[in-house]
Amino acid sequence: MRDRYYSKVILFGEYSMIFDATALMIPLKRFSAQWQFPQSRNKAASLTSNQSLQRFCQYLSEKEELSGLLDLQDLRRDLDDGLFLASIVPSGYGLGSSGTLVAAVYDRYAVQKSDDYLQLKTLFGQMESHFHGSSSGIDPLQCYLGQPFKITPEGVQLLSDDFLKKDIHICLIDTKIKSNTKPLVNHFKAQRENPEFLSRFQAEYVPCVTSCINSMIEGNKELFFNSLKQLSNGQMEFLRPMITDNTLDLFATDFDFHFGVKISGSGGGGYVLGFTDDVAKASELFSLPCHSNVGMQGQRESMGGGFDVIWL
Repeated sequence: MRDRYYSKVILFGEYSMIFDATALMIPLKRFSAQWQFPQSRNKAASLTSNQSLQRFCQYLSEKEELSGLLDLQDLRRDLDDGLFLASIVPSGYGLGSSGTLVAAVYDRYAVQKSDDYLQLKTLFGQMESHFHGSSSGIDPLQCYLGQPFKITPEGVQLLSDDFLKKDIHICLIDTKIKSNTKPLVNHFKAQRENPEFLSRFQAEYVPCVTSCINSMIEGNKELFFNSLKQLSNGQMEFLRPMITDNTLDLFATDFDFHFGVKISGSGGGGYVLGFTDDVAKASELFSLPCHSNVGMQGQRESMGGGFDVIWL
């Protein structure tokens, strides 16, 4: 059993994966969750995470396809003793707050763990549906594996922790708005019922996602940033409700250097992902002083306009 469960970032594929398209995930080790017992049982009674787990346990017990795969009796006993998941993963930011919980429950209470990643994805999707109404299961899978991976309909390809090329830098831009996944996903599903939307999304948007993923892994910088610009435009066209008004300029502007953004998670708030090959110019864009260690994982700076930026 792992001692902690890391948050995640969907680099690409948060909505196209609903069509079984390719997605690319990485762990974000700045935020994590871990099991803890409180010093006193009374203290645990008021802990939100313990109460949330109690409700989650009840949900699992009512799902016949899930209840037999987990030792829920052991889970109930531990919850009665005050067990909770101590988490610093921000909720409503697309970083996997519910994904860490699902991964932690499975890791601790699975009767027999599976090493079939696609099977796990399906199982995790059923478990996480308690929180979002529906789930692809990809977030808990990332939180469970704790390793970068590319996922396709054929399977999961694990990547090394250093697969990202050094001249492509990634940052998280805080919108200062909490995202509510369920209504955004429901809106997108409703849009899918429109044949014209569905056809254009599959023909125009999904290939941009695949190109971003493949060019990033291959280290083809020019193709990557060209594909990223097309993806940003596609998100403005197909996923406009998922883009916050205070970040719209970042999506709509043609910058004079390699810089582009996209939504993270379900969008609608939380973090926006930024990509560049020039941290100094990006720092100027954010009205930040450029320090020699900008770009190191976990560094946080104040951004002009009231944002915060985390460089990965």
